[in-house]
Amino acid sequence: MKIALIGYGKMGHAIEEIALSKGHQIVLKVTIDNLEDNTVAAIQKADPDLAIEFTGPGSAYENILRCFHAGVPVVCGSTGWLDKLEDVRQRCRQQQGAFLYASNFSVGVNIFFEVNRRLAGLMASHPEYDVEITETHHTEKKDSPSGTAITLAEQTLEKIRRKKGWVNHISDNLDQLEIKSLRIDPAPGTHKIEYSSAIDTIELTHTAHNRRGFAMGAVLAAEFLLGKKGVYQMSDVLGF
Repeated sequence: MKIALIGYGKMGHAIEEIALSKGHQIVLKVTIDNLEDNTVAAIQKADPDLAIEFTGPGSAYENILRCFHAGVPVVCGSTGWLDKLEDVRQRCRQQQGAFLYASNFSVGVNIFFEVNRRLAGLMASHPEYDVEITETHHTEKKDSPSGTAITLAEQTLEKIRRKKGWVNHISDNLDQLEIKSLRIDPAPGTHKIEYSSAIDTIELTHTAHNRRGFAMGAVLAAEFLLGKKGVYQMSDVLGF
């Protein structure tokens, strides 16, 4: 598979290492220093089978649309731009493209999501338990809360209807699901969701030890998306 890396920071380097080890080719690397290569014409000239996009909140949306216009499927892991996610999905369908977004590509995190979805369903009928989320990342992380924390919050809200929305601060309003965001170095990423009552506490925690799990999942998602049309997520890749 020929891959275009849109974004060649720490994640891009980790993805490149995994992709090359699996026999794939990197035919284009876009960084802040060669934005002239981040055009529809340049992407088409590189002729990738697929693009993996890991940049940031301010550039992800335009990068994805640029790849669609170039006729290139996109796997995206950028966070902080989700207000435009449904628009991207609609554009993908209209252009008969292929798109896969995940707030976190780690296989372990996606299993963590599935376990929490089941646990939240069980806790829905037990109002004596309150729920809160804590996420810890390195100080260079640009968005807060993390995309992974937002995914946890949204899937929890689907099951526990007594919570009406999430907030990214401490709140005395029991209708709100608190997300606490901590920025500490070094910290590749820890997410904890806690269900607490006066009697006991149930905690689910996922801690990343490095970026390799995210990179492996992104390459796995790319391999899954190759040759497909439509909109997908990691649950499709993993068969949940």
